[in-house]
Order: sequence, then C-alpha cells, then structure tokens
Amino acid sequence: MAFRISRIGFSLSATKFSHRFMVLANYTKWSVSSYNSIVSDHLRNQRLDQARMIFDKIPFPDVYLCTMMIAGYARNSRLEDALKLFYEMPVRDIVSWNSMLKGCLDCGDLSMARKLFDETPNRNVISWTTLLNGFLQFGRLEMAESLFHEMPSRDIAAWNSMIYGYCSNGRVEDALKLFEEMPCRNVISWTSMISGLDQHGKSEEALVLFLKMVGSRVEPTSSTFCCVLTACANGLALHLGVQIHACIVKLGYSLDAFISASLITFYANCKQIENSCKVFHEKLQINVVIWTSLVTGFGLNSKHENALMVFGDMIKMGVYPNQSSFTSALNSCCELEALDRGKVIHTAAIKLGLETDVFVGNSLIVMYSKCGSINDAVAVFKKIGEKNIVSWNSTIVGCAQHGCGMWALTFFTQMIRAKVDPDEITFTGLLSACSHSGMLEKGRCFFEYFSRYRSIEVKLEHYACMVDVLGRCGKLEEAEEFVKNMPMKTNSTVWLTLLSACRMHSNLEVAERAAKYIFDLEPHCSAAYILLSNLYASASRWSDVSKIRVTMKHGGITKQPGCSWVNLKGLKHEFVSGDRSHPFSEKIYQKLDWLGGKLKELGYVPDQRFALHDVEDEQKEVILSYHSERLAIGFGLVSTVEGSTITVMKNLRICGDCHSAIKLIAKIVGREIVVRDSSYFHHFKDGVCSCADFW
Repeated sequence: MAFRISRIGFSLSATKFSHRFMVLANYTKWSVSSYNSIVSDHLRNQRLDQARMIFDKIPFPDVYLCTMMIAGYARNSRLEDALKLFYEMPVRDIVSWNSMLKGCLDCGDLSMARKLFDETPNRNVISWTTLLNGFLQFGRLEMAESLFHEMPSRDIAAWNSMIYGYCSNGRVEDALKLFEEMPCRNVISWTSMISGLDQHGKSEEALVLFLKMVGSRVEPTSSTFCCVLTACANGLALHLGVQIHACIVKLGYSLDAFISASLITFYANCKQIENSCKVFHEKLQINVVIWTSLVTGFGLNSKHENALMVFGDMIKMGVYPNQSSFTSALNSCCELEALDRGKVIHTAAIKLGLETDVFVGNSLIVMYSKCGSINDAVAVFKKIGEKNIVSWNSTIVGCAQHGCGMWALTFFTQMIRAKVDPDEITFTGLLSACSHSGMLEKGRCFFEYFSRYRSIEVKLEHYACMVDVLGRCGKLEEAEEFVKNMPMKTNSTVWLTLLSACRMHSNLEVAERAAKYIFDLEPHCSAAYILLSNLYASASRWSDVSKIRVTMKHGGITKQPGCSWVNLKGLKHEFVSGDRSHPFSEKIYQKLDWLGGKLKELGYVPDQRFALHDVEDEQKEVILSYHSERLAIGFGLVSTVEGSTITVMKNLRICGDCHSAIKLIAKIVGREIVVRDSSYFHHFKDGVCSCADFW
C-alpha cells in the first residue's frame, strides 16, 4: 500500500491509516527541520502568538524548540507562560534550565531565579555565572560576591562579571585585586579594568594598565580603544592619545563609529578642536554618536555657536538627534543665554517624541531656568514621564533662583511623597529658596532637619546658604555668631555672604568685622573691598571710600565693571553705566528720559545712597538714571514687540534704586521685565518683583 509525502502535504492510497499517523508522518519527515525554523522566524520578528500556534501543532516538540519558546516568552515579559511551558516539558536538559533561569532575570524576578537555581540538577558553570550576573544586575553585590566564592569552578566570564560588578559599585581596588588573581585574562578582562579605573578618577592608572596589556600581547578591540581614548581625554594625555590614534589607523579601526566619536571627544578635551573636526570630516558621517561628539566637543571648547550650527546641520542631514545630542545643544543654549534658540531645539525634541524623556527634560528645565523662563521650566518638569533626582533638584533650584520659594517647597513635598531621597543639592536649593523669599523659620527648620539626615553631609556651602538666610532677614548678629560657631574652618565665601547682607541692611558695624576676617583669609579679595567701599559711600563716609580705593590701587586690586546685556536674535547687546556707544543710543536715551518723567508722576524719588560717587545730588540722579540695567531695558523696549517679555542679564547685583525703578517701569510699559543679576532672577510685573524686595 503505497503513499506519497511531500513538503506541502501528503496523500494516501488507502484510508485505513489513522489521522494521528498522518500527522506523525508529516511531522517526522518535514517539521523536525522546518518547524524549528518557522517558530524561530516568528520569535525573531516578535510574532509570539503565531509561534505558539505553530508550536501547538507539533505532537512531540523537542527540548530545543521548547527552549526557544521559553526564551521568546521571557523576551516579551510573559514569565508565567514561560514557567508553565517549562514545567510541562517532559524532559529538561541543562540548557533549558539555564534558559529559564535567564528568563526569570530578564523579567525582573530575582527570587524565582534563585529558586530555579536551587532546583537545577547538575548545574554547570553557565548556571552559576547566569545567577551571578543576575545578582549584579539587581545591585546585590554582596550576594554576587558570596556566590562567586562558592562556585565549584569559574570560567573567565565569571571572573569578568565580578570585576565589572566591583567597578560598577565603586570598589575599584577590589576589582584590581581580583584582576591580579585571575588565572587567565582575555581582552574583556583588560578592557573592563581599564574602563573601571578611568570611570573612578584613575585615568593615569588606566593608561598604565593599557600599556601592560599591549606588553602582554593581548590585541585590543574597538571597545578597548574607546575606553583608552576616554582615559586619554580625561587624563589630558595628548601624546599617548595621538599614538593610539595612529595605531587605530594601522589596525583599520578608524571607520568604527564609536572609535571616531571617542577620537573627537579626546581631541576636544585636549583643546584640539581642529583635530576633532578633521576626524569628523574623514568621511560623510551619518552616525548620531559621531555628530553628538562634535556638538559636545565644540561646547567643551566654549564654541557654543559652532555647537548649535553642527546640531542644525545634523538635523538637515537627516540624522535624528538622541538624548545626548539634545543635552549638549541645550547646554550651549544655556551658555549663550539664547532662549529663542532653546525653544527651537525644544520643538525638535517634541517632534521626535523626546520631550517626556528624562534626560532631555532635565536639560530643558535647566535651559529655561537659566534663560529666565521658570514657568516653561515647570511645564517641562510636569511632562517628564519617569522623573529622577536631577529632575526634582533642577526644578527646586530653578524655583529658588527665580524667587518662587513656595513653589520650591511644594515640589520638595511632592518629591518626598514620590519616595525620592533628597541629596546635598536639594538641601542647597531649599535653603536658597528660603533665603530669596525671606522664609527665616522654614530655613532654620530645613537646616536642622538636614543636619540630622544621615545620608547627607552638611558642607560649607550649606552653612553659607544659612548665613544668607539669616542675613537677608536682617539677623546679622545671629548670622555672625553662626559663622563663628561653625564646626568647620570658614572661608572667605561665608564671610562675604555676611558682608553682602550688611550692605543690604546698611550695617557698618558687623560689616567691618566681617571684612577683617575676609582680609585675614584673602588679602586681595576685590569683592570685599567693593562691598565695604559701597557701604561707606552709602553712609557718605567719603574719606573711608578714598582710603579703600588707595589700598586697592597700591595692591593692584581691580574692580569688575558693572555690565548688563540683552540677547536678541542671536546677538548680544552689552551696556555699561552711561554707555553711548550702541547704535540705538539716541532712541534708548529718549525712551529712558520719557520713563523718567513717568516715574516722577508716580512719585518715584531716586535713592541717592546707590550713587556711589561724591558728587552733587543732581549728578547723582543722572548717574542712577543711566545705570547699565536701565540702558539694557531701554534697548529692549525700543527693539522688541509690544507686550513681549524683556530679559536682561547683569554680572553684578542689581542696584537697589534700579530695583525700585524697574518695578514701576514694568507697570508703566505693561510688560514683564526679567533681570538676572549675580544672585538670581527678578521678575518685575505690575509694579512688584518676584523677590518680594528681598533683593
């Protein structure tokens, strides 16, 4: 009784054979080789349900096919289905046990992985190494360490995993000790150790180890070269890096995208940006990593215009920026204080669906905060999907810098509710918020709370912030005692903070004592001389002002000139007091004269204490009228559209008289005027300032 079997089916010359035999005949002749391929193809293309349908048609699937299905379930986070199939298998070999073990770890179930490991018969070195990697993956370094020492035999992968685990957790010395004990090392061992040393500030040791590796005749891989170039960049080892570059060319690695990116970063770090450009232009680049390296490289060399130009070219070339690209470009916007260009980059991030990405979002928060738009910063923060500590800190610090103290405290409360642990930066941000908003009691509470918070080390900068809180609120004697009773050695910065508060409250007695401490610590501190001189000037003690100026002249101590500027359409327009060099000077002075009349109508009287020159009252009034910040505002008024916000940057503290005048100017012109001085941002609107006059 003859029958025919083909790949597309079969036919029988008689019907006495059972259907079961027909399926078996088809399976044994065709599916043993082909079904595995079909199932594998479905799994590779993420068609898990189709793979299962084919799998269910096979009467006796072999161990290999079952293991493939288990791995497929695990890759798609369907751990329950994987375990069900695993326990249904009539025969389980060590490969299937190890596959299920890895599946549990991939799905994030460490306890189940441990249970399976304990149940595994005849465990091999892969079983041990898989669980070891699992412990390290979940940050259980001590458990991994214990398991490593229990292993009956260790292959090189286990040693490498443990070295990587030590390095990832900052235990570089333990990693180095283990590396020295290794009976046999491969290129991964050397590369992991080189990378670990470099990442923990031991770049020189990393380079020495690389030279030992070469001396041991171990051939570097592209990953090794990337790590070594990074170490050269961090260690500023230009000569060695150039030699490695030559070696890369000889070995044919120069076209590797990651090596090209590492070379660009290396040369940029070593202030050889021209060589970075040469590496970039060696071939037409379409790799996002290489483009990003050049954007970052220009930023590292303070060539932020070039960085933004490269970022724009990158998009024009059809290379989609990644998170690092946006971070570097937005950092350049911060340095240029270019809010308008930052908004364009923000738009690009939205188009690529990266606005809610935590890294891009964090960079946007910082950019908007530093460029004067705290409302946009907060809006970005709210849209971030998975917020991290940087997201919270950037927002809290941003709110503090803009005088939005209650916002900062509200976000801190939300941060605690979200179970995010605060750190030293959070502490600084909260104290700054209390300082800039005059919240004395809250500042005291925060300082006491964080002083008891075990995971946070109270540093000198936190004491300086607390001095600022006390000083701005007029508690100058208390602030002085606070500094004297600090448990650590003070520096000139802490006393300068107190001296600045004395200037704010016109307290010469405490100021003179603070200045003496500063001059003992730093005899040529120009800021202290200027603050004390200004205090004497506001008290009309012109002979003391003269003495300070003579002392500064003899000591070669120079005063930083006050300067204000406005960024408009990519150009920076700078002004100094009484400046008439700007092309729009005539229009600016006309606008300021008009505003002067309006100010007088509203009852404004110039505060001549801030005219720090021994001249007639009339001249003092003229000097105050044309301070640099007012000239910058005048330029903004004649150069921008009605109703738009004017943002002015200033290198020194805003003048007290200007602070009073700008509140009224904002009301007169019906605009928001933002002034960022050396301390923080002032938002003037409708006759009030966001700082509530705690300037």
